[in-house]
Amino acid sequence: MALATYVETSSPPRAPDGSAADLLPADLTVAYGPAATPVPGSVPLADFLATAGTLTHAERLVLVDQALLLLEGNYVHLPLKSAMHAVNPVQRLRLLRARLLRQTDATMDPERTFHLELSGVFHSVRDLHTNYLLPAPFNGQIAYLPFQVERCTDAGRTVYLVSRVAPGHDAAPFGVGVEITHWNGVPIERAVAVNADRYAGSNTAARLVRGVDSLTVRPLRLHLPPDEEWVTVSYVDAHGVHHELREQWMVAANAPAMADDEDVVTDASASMGLDLLADENARARALLFAPTAVERQYTAGAPDLDTRPVAAGGEVTTTMPLVFRARSVRTAAGTFGHLRVFTFRVPEPGAFVDEFVRLLGLLPQEGLILDVRGNGGGNIVAAECILQTLTPHRITPEPVQFICTPLNLEICRRHTDNPTTRVPLGRWFPSMDQAVETGSVYSSAFPLTPEDKANALGQQYFGPVVMVTDARCYSATDIVAAGFQDHAIGPVLGVDDNTGAGGANVWPHHLLRALRNTPPDPDTPYTALPKQADMRVSMRRTLRVGALAGTPVEDLGVRPDVRHDLTRRDVLERNVDLLDAAGALLAGRPVRCLRVSATPAVDGSLTVELVLRGLDRIDIRLDGRPVGTSDVGDEDLTVVVLASAGAGSVRVEGFYRGELVAARTESVSRT
Repeated sequence: MALATYVETSSPPRAPDGSAADLLPADLTVAYGPAATPVPGSVPLADFLATAGTLTHAERLVLVDQALLLLEGNYVHLPLKSAMHAVNPVQRLRLLRARLLRQTDATMDPERTFHLELSGVFHSVRDLHTNYLLPAPFNGQIAYLPFQVERCTDAGRTVYLVSRVAPGHDAAPFGVGVEITHWNGVPIERAVAVNADRYAGSNTAARLVRGVDSLTVRPLRLHLPPDEEWVTVSYVDAHGVHHELREQWMVAANAPAMADDEDVVTDASASMGLDLLADENARARALLFAPTAVERQYTAGAPDLDTRPVAAGGEVTTTMPLVFRARSVRTAAGTFGHLRVFTFRVPEPGAFVDEFVRLLGLLPQEGLILDVRGNGGGNIVAAECILQTLTPHRITPEPVQFICTPLNLEICRRHTDNPTTRVPLGRWFPSMDQAVETGSVYSSAFPLTPEDKANALGQQYFGPVVMVTDARCYSATDIVAAGFQDHAIGPVLGVDDNTGAGGANVWPHHLLRALRNTPPDPDTPYTALPKQADMRVSMRRTLRVGALAGTPVEDLGVRPDVRHDLTRRDVLERNVDLLDAAGALLAGRPVRCLRVSATPAVDGSLTVELVLRGLDRIDIRLDGRPVGTSDVGDEDLTVVVLASAGAGSVRVEGFYRGELVAARTESVSRT
């Protein structure tokens, strides 16, 4: 079913006195979007909805009962959310259950109403970790319009521009750069505010960006389909002429996730911190606007990888095109590396960190722009392990806490002394067991990322670094941004007033069910969810370290050190002003160099060859023990030190005016 190619405008709106109101520009033209779809297999929204609506009354009761169990027995942020947002999700679920008990299959509300109510309870806590995931046929599907809208500042006013159009969508003069003025007849700022209020961002900036995102993409796994079957977009073209475009909502399967963490029970699956909505949105945008990258990511053939440093203005080929984009960028202040990290949702932290380090080595060493905008998180261990590569100082991973409830206590009890458990929880159990007597709200706090693992590689990049964030940064990305700031690695440059403020480790219902049922227990309160529905809950809250030690990340997030409002040039010219702002923060900061190779000799000595820049002293340690120190300058240096036959690693620490500014750890090579 395709829309017609022409629509006749309705009669113009009228003023309160009944006279014709001059609200529609005289030069307004109206057109329909093309019938072609950018995603194969797409169907109109109305056709898709004809397949929905099969939940029985008994299945609805199961969903409500399990939602009550998670929010009342597992949800770590319940006291915080009740206080900050004046909500009572548990009571809302009890009322919903009471209404269901008065209904039957014949008298129950339409399924959309049920989904709306249950989703509304989860949205009320404004926590993008805590979700009701809709059942089949909604899961895995996206509703979309074939273009993207972005908000920016132009000549002191806020505007909404079309920043990307899907390949094959030709509705000229509609295209990249046109300014949206109204959405279904509603002024665009008001339309965004209404959308923002529906979604679960924990602060104003987070809600606003999700209000913009949801204009054109709706992952149906997390949000109900749009109420309207098409939208009418009012816009102004490059010549100042007013137009309207009527575009039909389409539905298609989303691109696959980078890591399938939904059906496995491992320590990795229990270490996730992910805004699933942001992850779904990012894959949807890749599917719509970068189909080649999606194809490259999921093809079996390995790309030809670069082995030489990238030239100015060039791009480095990566094995993970949906995870990284690495390039050399020219800014007004000089040429720097720009490393975009789109997601931390990866199958295995080791491969992710290895690729991150490889890309660092091929980028300009004079300064790095680490850009995590739009990153909804993923594997917390993978995220925290990259921090060590950017600083000579030891990284302290963020600790996490459970809320003390009988249900959480029982889950931890079952995974305390079991040597075969895949999710060890023994560190948290004693404090939770003690809380039965003391009444403590939270358990003791311990990091998910082992401290040794967070420091195993050590510093790999020796130039200055700036991190770029926005309000879409969430979960594991909030954690890595907090760690970047807490360890004073470099300035945080934000295009919004805050990150998304998602400070938790999230567990899905199936993981909770599996952990509570190990060993098998017929009295487990968790039951299977119907028709591929699912739920997720913030299970362990994260706390900051350093100067803000003990401060929760949830709802507070990471405030940038420097703000930059996105401009029209940023939206339409690949972030040119933003990159200039980042370059200005890097310019003039010292660039260090510390390369180390160590070769043992038969007499027991160790020859350490060094390439140095920006240092005035080095200290050498073998297997953690100090063996020498030397004043140095910007020159290559060879140092011979005594070493035991079993020496396994050498660490060289570089200082400038008494401050540790560089460090490198290398294995001792043996023939």
